[in-house]
Amino acid sequence: MLLAGLIHAGWNILAKKTGGDARFAFFTSAWQMAVWAPLGLWLAWRAVPAWGAAEWAVIGASALLHVVYFVTLLRGYRAADLTVVYPLARGTGPLLSSIGAVLLLGETVTPRGVLGVLGVVLGVVLIAGGARLWRPAASLAARQQLHRGLYYGLVTGVWIAGYTVVDGYAVKVLAISPILVDYMGNAARVLLLAPVALRDRAETARLWRAQWRGALGVAVFSPIAYVLVLYAVQQAPLSHVAPAREVSMLFAALIGGRLLGEGDRVARVAGALLIGMGVVLLALG
Repeated sequence: MLLAGLIHAGWNILAKKTGGDARFAFFTSAWQMAVWAPLGLWLAWRAVPAWGAAEWAVIGASALLHVVYFVTLLRGYRAADLTVVYPLARGTGPLLSSIGAVLLLGETVTPRGVLGVLGVVLGVVLIAGGARLWRPAASLAARQQLHRGLYYGLVTGVWIAGYTVVDGYAVKVLAISPILVDYMGNAARVLLLAPVALRDRAETARLWRAQWRGALGVAVFSPIAYVLVLYAVQQAPLSHVAPAREVSMLFAALIGGRLLGEGDRVARVAGALLIGMGVVLLALG
């Protein structure tokens, strides 16, 4: 989970710096399908012929949720600061996915686990700005940017919770390989995003020339981070793994804040400490 958190923070910083839209999501998915084809197709050759309606339904639902999540995240990055959107998205997601794991997957959360979830979420809020999130901003433009960041962060968190529960069901209940969940879901994402990319081919070609390197970087590293998470889901309760993913906040605070010149250093450190304590409580609970 530590490795996944570091990789996840890294590719989000790259996506923020690229500033792409839904076509960037298409570029990323296309690169991902090509780069990971040897491994994905080798596993698919053995497993996919035995799939039934349940497996394909889960893959389709996962693909749709991931598309909406990534496009929403990219819109948030274009509209507001990463240190508002990313922490709120990552803080809302685990809380909702833990609730979903209890309600839909029959998992249980101990009082210690509940405290761990709350610690993670409060730490994320601190990293996002703490009490400053609710104070009037200095100017109308600043207030509007903050409100957009809050909106996109929270909505992105809802989609994170959705695909976390769906993909957790795929690997835990249907016993689908985590690599196949990601690779086959990504193949479906290419099909879902293709109409957007083909609608204005000249503009898509222009954006490709400007963004293909960023898309390649995300395509290489994003699947590694997520497959590590799915393997962790196979080994531990989803209600523990989902919040533990938020160690990426620590890396985003230390790396992204410096690179992008965003955030309050004291609040980020305090938030990182809360996240660390929350993860320890989850591990013990």
